[in-house]
Amino acid sequence: MDNQRNMVLAIVLSALVLIGWTALADRFFPQPKPGVTAPKVQTAPASAPIAAAPVRQTVAQALSGAPRVTIETPRLQGSINLKGAVIDDLVLLSHKETIKKNSPPVRLLAPANATASYFAGFGWSGDGLAAPNANTVWQADAAALTPEKPVTLRWDNAAGQRFTIRISVDSNYLFSVEQRMENGAASAVGARPYGFISRLGKSKDPSSWTNHVGPIGAFNGAVNYKVNWDDIDPATGQRFQSKGGWIGFGDHYWLTALIPDQASSIDAGFRSGNGSYQAEFAVPQVIVGPGKAVSTTSRLFAGAKEVNTLDAYEEAGVPLFDKAIDWGWFEIIEKPIFQYLDWLFKLVGNFGVAIILLTLTVRGLMFPIAQRQFASMAAMRVVQPKLKALQERYKDDKPKLQQEMMALYQKEKINPMAGCLPIFLQIPVFYALYKVLMLTIEMRHQPFALWIHDLSAPDPATIINLFGLLNFTPPTFLALGIFPVLLGITMWLQFKLNPAPMDPIQQQMFSIMPWIMMFMMAPFAAGLQLYWIMSNILTIAQQKWLYSRHPALKDPVKA
Repeated sequence: MDNQRNMVLAIVLSALVLIGWTALADRFFPQPKPGVTAPKVQTAPASAPIAAAPVRQTVAQALSGAPRVTIETPRLQGSINLKGAVIDDLVLLSHKETIKKNSPPVRLLAPANATASYFAGFGWSGDGLAAPNANTVWQADAAALTPEKPVTLRWDNAAGQRFTIRISVDSNYLFSVEQRMENGAASAVGARPYGFISRLGKSKDPSSWTNHVGPIGAFNGAVNYKVNWDDIDPATGQRFQSKGGWIGFGDHYWLTALIPDQASSIDAGFRSGNGSYQAEFAVPQVIVGPGKAVSTTSRLFAGAKEVNTLDAYEEAGVPLFDKAIDWGWFEIIEKPIFQYLDWLFKLVGNFGVAIILLTLTVRGLMFPIAQRQFASMAAMRVVQPKLKALQERYKDDKPKLQQEMMALYQKEKINPMAGCLPIFLQIPVFYALYKVLMLTIEMRHQPFALWIHDLSAPDPATIINLFGLLNFTPPTFLALGIFPVLLGITMWLQFKLNPAPMDPIQQQMFSIMPWIMMFMMAPFAAGLQLYWIMSNILTIAQQKWLYSRHPALKDPVKA
């Protein structure tokens, strides 16, 4: 197996990783959907119904008119609607909509009648219980909710039951919600606390084989990435029975999730209707006698999928919460790479420089493997004339050819697969880097230098329209920035350093492959392009040095 075949194999395998690893893994190593139960006649827990589609209006219009309690934390700003006791107004102060200086913060939650409706609430149902509903107006004991001061909402149904919702919030994105019902009537009633998240329409972020976007939850010790928007049938929904866990909706960078008491058995699921989608859970009904009370505490996460934040909540008792990021099969490699990259970023203060340092580290660690690969290829290169002679001599006798080739390998003490092994070892690392740079929010809106103001977006300096001087936007497949062109050039230089293939088909493939990859990588994030460019440059330097150590790789006669 010569140098060209190794390079072709590396390209093909890398493309397979980028295009279909997860698809293949799901096919040959399917993971069961955790906790899924067959549809029941009663397909929804006794929770908030999906409301009829209201007249849509702007968020500002939707926020006016209803009594509210403000939310003020270092990272969140918004309000709680006292009509219905729903958290329906929330922006993320640490994250902007765009990279423009005056860009507003990302809005995550919005009222039920807004054009981007997305809200969460908690309530009760139960036998004989006059429970609060979406039109109930609660009384608050404070005007603002802060990490230092919780807020308690109260409502009396005039039938003997008193309801309270005590809401607290931490300095990140987690709300704690204690629901309590006191029965002051002369007879017992049933009480079943529930929570729900409702959103209008699907996420604008696409779901892909590298990143699940949409309904998500952890049930019975496993995270379910299998439910997609179109799987939620309006008639049957998707139901799960679980001990604890969590349920919600994930976007590329954002997450809302209900987290019930982890000691409770829950009936959870997803529903759809009127263009909206709902995630919900309910705990079993309990009978509350006269003079008795029942309470339960659950939590709501509404914020960004920051790796360290999710990890901290997971360690604090939210099971598998770190898996809200769809790390996939190579998490054991991806998480350490992320932590190292994040450490480099905090050290140098520039995410692009951190990517370059990460590339240097990866190539340095891989150097012994690459050196062994080059030595193996050099040995294979030496015997190429002998192999060609055998192919000519036994071209009509394939079994004899194989026998003579194996004898030659044994005589020369060569393993023809030795040059391939390093490639297989590098593929998981490359794939892990790809996932880290594509999934994590930490690279979002991070500048590098000059014209690269957002490493999570494609290179904006498109050459086709003369860097924006021509008033048109080229189609995606023609939106070539400077980074993709540099990627193609460095890959071409990398191929040029290798000995010219003897096979004309291989020659043609090597001549066009860099330019194909240039177009293929153009839509990807500039951070990933930067990694690949630096990796190519380091490979070129590495090849020059190793060729000087193994001249047989270029000229078998010198061996």
